[in-house]
Amino acid sequence: MIRKLLAEFIGTAFLLIGVVGSGIMAESLAGDNIALALLANAIATGCILYAIITTLGPVSGAHFNPAVTLAFAIRREHDVSDVLPYVVVQIAGGIIGVWACHLMFDLPILQLSNTDRTGVNQWASEIIATFGLLLVIFGGIKHRPDAVPPLVGLYITGAYWFTSSTSFANPAVTIARGFSDTFAGINPAHISMFILTQIVGVGVAAIVLPILFPKN
Repeated sequence: MIRKLLAEFIGTAFLLIGVVGSGIMAESLAGDNIALALLANAIATGCILYAIITTLGPVSGAHFNPAVTLAFAIRREHDVSDVLPYVVVQIAGGIIGVWACHLMFDLPILQLSNTDRTGVNQWASEIIATFGLLLVIFGGIKHRPDAVPPLVGLYITGAYWFTSSTSFANPAVTIARGFSDTFAGINPAHISMFILTQIVGVGVAAIVLPILFPKN
């Protein structure tokens, strides 16, 4: 269990390093070209997802996301007693990853974001983004387990662009990004609704995915 929790901590930390670090670099290099900055941010996030899922998947299952952990538990493919430890280390790892980014880019370590991300459009985006992520994960596990790392990386890279929220789809990522007043940040006041809608996405997946991808 310690190995699994360490893998989830490190993996989630590197996920946030990829998300926030690439956002900082992209914004500094792209100037006022937000589209170019978002493209760089999306590509880097997809790349880090492929890398950490491939390397740490055999250790912990490579959840790096409380929504994914919850979805596995609902399908009885993850012990319910292990859900809370996974979620705790995912959140902690995400925050540490954000702080590591600030250190690397010579920014104040402790920050709170001022970037507003709210509204029905973004909440709906998070439901769809989270459901889509779980669709890709469980569909991949069912039909092409070896393809899950690139499937997830490609899905998130695309979802940055086809959702108005830029597809957080991850409560740990959402919380951690509240601690960075940079390109990838989210105002802490808007975190709770993002997480609520992500959980709704898990609920939709719990109804639909067993029909699409039965366990037997």
